[in-house]
Amino acid sequence: MRCRALHEKEQKSKGFTRMQFFLIAMGASFLYYALPGYLFTVLTFFSWVCWAWPNSITAQQVGSGYHGLGIGAFTIDWAGISAYHGSPLVSPWSSIVNVGVGFIMFIYIIVPVCYWKFNTFDARKFPIFSNQLFTNSGHKYDTTKILTPEYDLNIDAYNKYGKLYLSPLFALSIGSGFARFTATLTHVALFYGRDIWRQSKSAMSGAKLDVHGRLMQAYKRVPEWWFLSILFGSMALSLLMAFVWKIDVQLPWWGMLLAFGLAFVVTLPIGVIQATTNQQPGYDIIAQFFIGYILPGKPIANLLFKIYGRISTVHALSFLSDLKLGHYMKIPPRCMYTAQLVGTLVAGVVNLAVAWWMLDSIKDICLDDKLHHDSPWTCPKYRVTFDASVIWGLIGPKRLFGPGGLYRNLVWLFLIGAVLPVPIWVLSKIYPDKKWIPLINIPVISYGFAGMPPATPANIASWLLTGMIFNYFVFRYNKRWWQKYNYVLSAALDAGTAFMGVLIFFALQNSGHMLKWWGSEMDHCPLATCPTAPGIVVDGCPVFK
Repeated sequence: MRCRALHEKEQKSKGFTRMQFFLIAMGASFLYYALPGYLFTVLTFFSWVCWAWPNSITAQQVGSGYHGLGIGAFTIDWAGISAYHGSPLVSPWSSIVNVGVGFIMFIYIIVPVCYWKFNTFDARKFPIFSNQLFTNSGHKYDTTKILTPEYDLNIDAYNKYGKLYLSPLFALSIGSGFARFTATLTHVALFYGRDIWRQSKSAMSGAKLDVHGRLMQAYKRVPEWWFLSILFGSMALSLLMAFVWKIDVQLPWWGMLLAFGLAFVVTLPIGVIQATTNQQPGYDIIAQFFIGYILPGKPIANLLFKIYGRISTVHALSFLSDLKLGHYMKIPPRCMYTAQLVGTLVAGVVNLAVAWWMLDSIKDICLDDKLHHDSPWTCPKYRVTFDASVIWGLIGPKRLFGPGGLYRNLVWLFLIGAVLPVPIWVLSKIYPDKKWIPLINIPVISYGFAGMPPATPANIASWLLTGMIFNYFVFRYNKRWWQKYNYVLSAALDAGTAFMGVLIFFALQNSGHMLKWWGSEMDHCPLATCPTAPGIVVDGCPVFK
């Protein structure tokens, strides 16, 4: 199906035009989001299992959509469905199946067995799912007790205070990141290596233009030096920052160059996975693991390395996606370049200004232990970013994943991830007529339990259910409707939710108008965060003997 613009005239047919459908769906999404976004926020995590067994820790650990495995829990909040894996309406059916296989295997088999059967990593001392860091006694880890005034690790204080522990699902999710990275490299090399090599040679020798390329020749091309000037200019400014503010940023100039090199190496294989599955396996963990070994005890350096390595890839692929769309829609290349450049500058300034304003005006922002339980400023995503800077930067991977470290066995997942795509590739060669075999995608299967936390099992389960409904049942039983409206519906849901979210913030939340009633609670599972190991004392939880 070819790309079409919303303003493009359509042939008259029964039903709404795409523009009419978009406006109606966007209006409905806009009005509906007032419920989960403000009036009835319990719809964000509908954890009925906790309501059925209000006094059972195990039931709430299993059923909580916010602090547990989310079995039976679901969300009917589009923001919660599409927040972490993107819109399920635009993902291929094979991708949804792969993510589903990984999710079921991880959440319904691996985590329960590790927690209840083997007590892996002393799991029962901690909540089964949490984005917090813990001490051996099950209490939250206070990083201020192990920091120097320069935000380095105070080794003597660390040895005295004790080791850092993770919730079991958090630890296993990190291990999945090890496997996902090496599986991505192996999968792309085996299944697409020959095509990449052939296309690279073709591009270097002047490939024959397809119909889109010939049509785009009507416009002036963007000179190569426009792109190169931004690339080398940005690199120069980054290196200048490393020299001038070297004490504050902690990352030396050669660390910047390493980050640039890492982004250069991994952008292509990750882009191939995204292009074929609409899922982008990240390598945040690998970037921070890598620099954490080289520069232990430097949390700010660790974060900067992640930004310059991983985030460079994210934006590169985003810009390529825009350019590809512009290519198919025949938008002049120089207009695309200008729009991307202006958008980047505006977004950077606005983000920085908003961050300064929020940090200055909102008391205790992101400190969920000091905020009210229904506060919108708990920042679960950035809490995980902070945790990562502590795990990989401050304490360092050697102490946690090296010899003698509690999580040392997770490192074997590097090897396992590298090997798993091989038998699938071999089977695809032995049985070339079995077209479903190459669709088995280990990087995407491992992506089924990526991003948890801050993503919750209820987020991913609802994403899978929505994708299954639209990309299997609707496509199968009403293919014409799906072809005409499916992608328009996805865009409309995004737009309506975003507009109402902005309106709620400025009109209500920013003015302190917060609702206080049963339906405004995010989750009614207070026991889901309780440990079950004997002798662990946590406020609000029973103590097991």
